Amino acid sequence: MDRTEKRAFVESLSKVFGSTSMVVVTQNLGLTVADATELRRNIRAVGATYRVAKNRLVSRALDGTQFDGIAPLLKGPTAISWSDEPVGVAKVLVEFAKKNDKLVVLGGALGNQTLTADSVKALASLPSLDELRAQLVGMISTPATRIAGVTQAPAGQLARVLGAYARTGDTGAA
Repeated sequence: MDRTEKRAFVESLSKVFGSTSMVVVTQNLGLTVADATELRRNIRAVGATYRVAKNRLVSRALDGTQFDGIAPLLKGPTAISWSDEPVGVAKVLVEFAKKNDKLVVLGGALGNQTLTADSVKALASLPSLDELRAQLVGMISTPATRIAGVTQAPAGQLARVLGAYARTGDTGAA
């Protein structure tokens, strides 16, 4: 990379840091190409990005952004991942790190809040945004279903009573 390419990379990364909500720093000691490809595929599936970059360039891009607290994590062979949906990227990285000991979650940042590795793991245990939406829709639709059932119950009971009365053949004539 020459200087103009480095400058352009730092500028583009600064724009990313200015517009995203979550950044996670990982250490990737000896990931194979196949492992890295699988990790990138999994991260892309949740709408996130995974990038291996020079620590010095990432540190420059972090200056003046809300994520500048993660700069001390950038030591050794590191990679950064970012996303607007924080739980998804955290889940993918933590799950991958459980299966592959060559990837270690070092920490990250959610907005201007710096996260430790344990905080990222705790974030990964939360339900994703889509799961929360599904739970909310379920909670909202349940009362409507119950109201419909309650309003139909008296009519159903009356129909069952009339049906039972008709089956007995009792006409009430004496």
